[in-house]
Amino acid sequence: MSTPRGMPEGEGRMEGPEDSGADTTDGAGSAGATDIDWWSTLADPGFLRHPYPELARLQALGPVHFDQRSGVYFVLGHAAFARIVKAPQMGRDTRHWADGWCSEAYRARDPLGYRLFSEFHPQMINMDGADHARMRGVYEPAFRAQPTKALVPLVEAEARRLLDALPRRGSVDFMEAYAGPLPLRVLCALFDIPESLDETIGRWSASLIRIGDIMMTPDQKREALDALTEFKAFLREMVAARRAAPCDSLMDMAIRAYDAGTLNEEETLTNLVSMLIAGHETTVTLIGNGMLLLLRHPDQMARLRADPGLMRPAVEEFLRLEPGGNMILRIAREDFEVEGTVIPAGAPVIGLIGAINRDPDRFADPHACDIGRGGNAHFTFGGGAHFCIGAPLARLEAQVAFSELLARFPRIDPDGPEHWRLDRLNARGLARLPVRLEAAS
Repeated sequence: MSTPRGMPEGEGRMEGPEDSGADTTDGAGSAGATDIDWWSTLADPGFLRHPYPELARLQALGPVHFDQRSGVYFVLGHAAFARIVKAPQMGRDTRHWADGWCSEAYRARDPLGYRLFSEFHPQMINMDGADHARMRGVYEPAFRAQPTKALVPLVEAEARRLLDALPRRGSVDFMEAYAGPLPLRVLCALFDIPESLDETIGRWSASLIRIGDIMMTPDQKREALDALTEFKAFLREMVAARRAAPCDSLMDMAIRAYDAGTLNEEETLTNLVSMLIAGHETTVTLIGNGMLLLLRHPDQMARLRADPGLMRPAVEEFLRLEPGGNMILRIAREDFEVEGTVIPAGAPVIGLIGAINRDPDRFADPHACDIGRGGNAHFTFGGGAHFCIGAPLARLEAQVAFSELLARFPRIDPDGPEHWRLDRLNARGLARLPVRLEAAS
């Protein structure tokens, strides 16, 4: 496919078709007639810092838009996206993307990209139907209500250890000191990975998270492939070592599934890679973005301090209002009609979550931060069969993180401007968040 306008030739490519083959006049509705430079918009630093005014403008033009240049259908409406994520005609297996990365034309045109996506593909998030259920079934028992609740002491201990290292009074970078390390420490404890590897795993994750951007430069693809190769080699050695000294971690669950023939080696390694990346990054953005919302809305922080029982709906409001991702991908397995638009089989669909979660047709006063909001049907964790398997753990970690933080520091104030990560299009999170802390006397 041609490079989207605004991206220099050779510097970046969509991982999609050369020519979508979609009929822009049949079912595309008014969206087919609009001239929106979607990919320049999504990559614009101003948009990455504060996307919501532009998303609201685009949403007002209609819930579904077809981008003729890239062959992508963009969805901004809550009702439309709810239908898409639940529809059996819509899947997540990118091998069904017509003329996408799995095609021979793409393989000949971009062998580096083909190798990266093919080696990253065999995991539950990229599978549909029986293969998805088979892989998800390995880990799902660990994320049910009771096993997740049993992790509260572990999360509390990690949170308190990090808080103990903070000054009683003074300035810190919230992301570096608390939001960043807490989820990684919890996840590595669950997989029994030593703390000495935190920095290495963080580096691998930062490279691989860009696969979700859909549009990557050749250098980013090479960096991601190198990280994937190193990550899998590390996990392969860990699997071999753990067979000699088994216990009851998530790593051991994967090994038992591998030995039983439920997963093959590549599926075992790639699912472990994906869970370590997603389980880390998702919660980092949730805690960081949530803290930013409380700093921007001190009335809501005071409300939460006064009524800790609001912690659960507060976390849901953080997820809705500042989601940790900009895009959720689906592929049409069959022709599918939504809101008067026919999405043809093989077409990619991208839900723009920042718009969907603030749809005024679904949420009252959608741009307001209300930590007591009820009926908070956001889509930050996706929906349908591919609803995020780690969502219960992410919610638990955020609830504990804020409970421990607010109890320790009666006063938390901003100490300078926040800095958003501008090196990625999809994962939406902060690079830095300076805060001033003051503990009780």
